[in-house]
Amino acid sequence: EFSAELAAELGIEISPRADLAQAVSRSDVCVTCTPSRAPILHRGVLRPGTFLAAVGSDSPDKQELDPAILSSAKVVVDALDQCAEIGELHHALRASLMAREDVHAEITEIVAGRKPGRTSEEEIIVFDSTGTALQDAAAAAAVYENALRRSAGRQIELGA
Repeated sequence: EFSAELAAELGIEISPRADLAQAVSRSDVCVTCTPSRAPILHRGVLRPGTFLAAVGSDSPDKQELDPAILSSAKVVVDALDQCAEIGELHHALRASLMAREDVHAEITEIVAGRKPGRTSEEEIIVFDSTGTALQDAAAAAAVYENALRRSAGRQIELGA
């Protein structure tokens, strides 16, 4: 029901799948955001050119990806030190499948143009996002300022 409503709203084809591996193997973009404590995605299901954003591993015991995915992909992180401690990168480092130096970039380096993003249509990119309050606050401020410019939304009092 949700996919039918969203497909109509966006004007694109959306087809729900019960089989995660099948869905991911047919997707260009995959976002994981689960409380999983064991890998739910494995290297063999990703096709060349896939962009994978892993946002669920926000503590050392959470894990969504097989560490072999990271070791065979271009890895971009939101904050290297934090991802090395609690993100998907943390698990690849602990398995000795990667070193910190193997991480391609922090997202800020790509946005600022100091490092390239995608350089080939075939490369698999993993964005390991553990969540940084500064980036969240900056995004919230941008949304708020845009809403003010457009006179969109509604104001809510948050005080006594």
